[in-house]
Amino acid sequence: MGSLNKGVGKVEVTLRWDPTPLGEPAHDLDIIAATYGAEDPYGSPAYVVHFDSRSPDGTITLNRDSRDGQGFGFDEAMTLELDRLAPAYTRVVVGIAIQQRGGRTTFGEIVNTGFRIREGYTVLAENDFADVSGSTAATIAEFTRNASGGWEFRQVVRGFDADPNSFAGTMGSSLT
Repeated sequence: MGSLNKGVGKVEVTLRWDPTPLGEPAHDLDIIAATYGAEDPYGSPAYVVHFDSRSPDGTITLNRDSRDGQGFGFDEAMTLELDRLAPAYTRVVVGIAIQQRGGRTTFGEIVNTGFRIREGYTVLAENDFADVSGSTAATIAEFTRNASGGWEFRQVVRGFDADPNSFAGTMGSSLT
């Protein structure tokens, strides 16, 4: 973690999963970040960053987007520059959603799923989705701005039964 005064600064969230066997439809998992304003930190997100997008100010960027899990290690990556985020934003929630193309797919049906959250070389959290194996989406992290303006990290693995679009709009409202 960063210093006690500054809190968490710049973090990278990465996601991994194994490709499906040959001949089966590919699984597509997505990292989603929702940013909330100080006036309503548990309401609707001020904006959402997901596949093919970035935050309006460039502080949250999806650097790598995998549609099938092929690659070595972590296949998808998002960078959050919390230390550059405007003071109007006081909360960021990060989640993972499974694209639901060929029927309902849960984390338990996808081989070798996992995520890692790092600040520089320091691992803040690393986990799999075993505790939410029956879910189609899950939150994994919450970042909140403290009274001195620094950012604090909390790992929050909570499962949802939602498609990526509905999950993006509600993922942070129930993490009180």
